[in-house]
Amino acid sequence: MSVKSFLRGERARLTALYGGLLLLAGGLLTAVVYLLVKEGLYSTISVAVNGAVPAKRLDELPASSLPASPAPYALPSWSEAARSASPGALPPGVTRGMTVTSRVSDAVENAALERLLTVSLLVLAVYAVLSVVLAWWMAGRVLRPVAVITETARRLSGENLHERIALDGPPGELKRLADTFDGMLGRMERLVSAQQRFAANAAHELRTPVAVQRAAAEIGLAGEPDQERVARIRAKLIDVADTSERIIEGLLLLAASDQGLVARRPVAVHEVARRAVDALAAEAAASGVTVTLDARPLTVPGDAVLLDRLVHNLLANAVRHNVPGGRVRVRTGPDGIEVVNTGPVVPAATVPLLFEPFRRLNERTHAPGGGVGLGLSIVDSVARAHAATATATANPTGGLTVRVRFGP
Repeated sequence: MSVKSFLRGERARLTALYGGLLLLAGGLLTAVVYLLVKEGLYSTISVAVNGAVPAKRLDELPASSLPASPAPYALPSWSEAARSASPGALPPGVTRGMTVTSRVSDAVENAALERLLTVSLLVLAVYAVLSVVLAWWMAGRVLRPVAVITETARRLSGENLHERIALDGPPGELKRLADTFDGMLGRMERLVSAQQRFAANAAHELRTPVAVQRAAAEIGLAGEPDQERVARIRAKLIDVADTSERIIEGLLLLAASDQGLVARRPVAVHEVARRAVDALAAEAAASGVTVTLDARPLTVPGDAVLLDRLVHNLLANAVRHNVPGGRVRVRTGPDGIEVVNTGPVVPAATVPLLFEPFRRLNERTHAPGGGVGLGLSIVDSVARAHAATATATANPTGGLTVRVRFGP
């Protein structure tokens, strides 16, 4: 670090501030003490001299032995009578004693003030040096957490986001700053981990259809293909293409909802739920699943397309991950949206993972009409874009209860 950068540093500024304040306080204290001592020093010395040396003994001193008075002086009083009397009315001995007392008091006062000023300036100089040293130490102690935070931030990368500052200190602004930074690191670590898993899963999910298409083309069309084989391969390729299209559409929708909403308009969610139930009625009937709807009024500000996808994904997920003869109950109202379905038992530890992209309860079978593992992750992303929360609970007898609550 250069001298110029060092002098511009926060520690140097704090040192100058603390040192200047301490030096100013010391200077003011020295000046106040000097003025207070000077104000009452003469009378204090006069009283001490008068009490220690009687007037008769002062009158016997030769005039040549008395100190010269450097300035006009006021006559000190020995008694109320001497104070009220005029100088011509006082006896000659008293007048001479008062003169001697005044000269002695002046000489002692000047010597004492000079000594006091010299000692005060020396003490103030030492105090200034100690103030700068103390201010430098104090500034270092105050800025130490900031230096730790800066060093940690400079050292962090994608490989060591698990590190934390873990500042050990008393509660205060810098402690809260360090704890907030640790919390931010935790969120960044989870986000980076989620993005890495998402990229890996997306690559795997998109690679699988391509591999299936390649295998179907190479094996199914090998040799002399007949019409029946060509028809089977054609149907297989179309199904794989549909799966790839759903994956790409889901990824685009997930990315769009993660970016947030540009504009908000009132959306009647209960009407959206009615349309979703009607759209999936045929699929539910084919699977032997009964869908019931309790559509109480619910209007929220948001994006109609995204909210339609949210409700559709909730209902489609409940129908497809069900059992023959199962049930799905959809309810809307002031509390939000609730979708309850029957189905296989879901382990409680697995439920939070279902909101991550490409996470499923069971391994994907690539059956026609099967999901791509983005349903609940899209629901969660759309809910967050609308300042809502999506939660899921495993039912004791099987299936899930998924709730989306809007508002605070």
